[in-house]
Amino acid sequence: MRFTTSLALAVLALTTFTLTAQTAPKPSAATHAKAAAPSNAVAQTPPMGWNSWNFFFGKVTDKDIRASADQIVSTGMKDAGYVYVNIDDTWEGERDASGVLHTNSKFPDMKALADYVHSKGLKIGIYSGPGSKTCAGFAASLDHETQDAQLYASWGIDYLKYDLCSFHKDVMQAQAPDDKAAQMRLMIAAYDKMGKALKATGRPIVYSFCQYGWDSVWEWAPALGGNLWRTTGDVQPNWGSIYDIISQQQGLAKYAGPGHWNDPDMLEVGNGKLTLAENRAHFSMWAMLAAPLLAGNDLPNMKPEINAILTNKDVIAIDQDKLGKQGTLAYADGEVEVWTRHLAGGSLAVAVLNAGSDRVSTHPFHLSLAKLGLHGPQKGKNLWSGKEVELTDNLPVELASHDILLVKIASPK
Repeated sequence: MRFTTSLALAVLALTTFTLTAQTAPKPSAATHAKAAAPSNAVAQTPPMGWNSWNFFFGKVTDKDIRASADQIVSTGMKDAGYVYVNIDDTWEGERDASGVLHTNSKFPDMKALADYVHSKGLKIGIYSGPGSKTCAGFAASLDHETQDAQLYASWGIDYLKYDLCSFHKDVMQAQAPDDKAAQMRLMIAAYDKMGKALKATGRPIVYSFCQYGWDSVWEWAPALGGNLWRTTGDVQPNWGSIYDIISQQQGLAKYAGPGHWNDPDMLEVGNGKLTLAENRAHFSMWAMLAAPLLAGNDLPNMKPEINAILTNKDVIAIDQDKLGKQGTLAYADGEVEVWTRHLAGGSLAVAVLNAGSDRVSTHPFHLSLAKLGLHGPQKGKNLWSGKEVELTDNLPVELASHDILLVKIASPK
């Protein structure tokens, strides 16, 4: 989520927190093999849903979540696969003398709210962190992990976003001020503690790590029960942020698979001043990256063209492909990138992304099939136009700035 100290934390992460290969413990081959196995039945495909933060920020209420659940159904998003209705920060109240956390006045009855969301055929998510306070300064789970996990299960919670926030200062810096390796061990232990607490409830709860991709989280999160983990800092509703995050996903594909996913952060589709092309490219690339699809837009005032992007079932099918193999950058030529993703049944998704600021029109990009390991003309479907296309070697492709061509080839050769 976004909070007032996020920029400072991000700078700190880059300048003081990165461990060298000598100090960061690396998992053995056996450990990695164990980590790669799904720990439970949840998130066998990347989670899909909606999160409150990008639109409501700290103003979200019980009424807003109920209305959002209604709108996910009425807009066709549920039918397209969006399941989770996730409450982000600022729902928390105070702990009583027994340490039990109560909701604040904005959420008078969390169990009743969960029941309402479930009645719509949807699931509900919640937010906390391993520190004493959340990013917005509300009560978090430090020293109350088992208690909180049991509370979430009693409410019927299906998803937990666990945000590092104050744990960095409260515990990591406080207990190991000059020892980055020790700080990393403290962080891992904190995420492990909540993972075990969630598992002990017996309730299937998606466990989402939000610690900004620090210390190669993708290497150790699955073994701790993590179903998804943020790979970067917060996404912003502008092309520069979105493309920067796309670029940072290179090299991470081998860590993704059924039950455990790289998370480049929530969708900004429909937010800010993104152009239609940028919204389309953003959504396409998240699908190519096998990323969780967590919308965060203004559902009541969603424009038809934004609804059409978010509910494009052909593109969603790429994201939700059962093989669970994340796409990779095949090659780049100037400002145009070509990504591929291998799909179940031998199909192939090909994305041609114009990341540049100028139109590629007077000098169109020419697609090289050889660089994709393909031979001869390839018949496929343009997933945005819905039309059948044929890809040939050296095919000229004209794309507007920040737009994308996304094609599924059913039988590549």
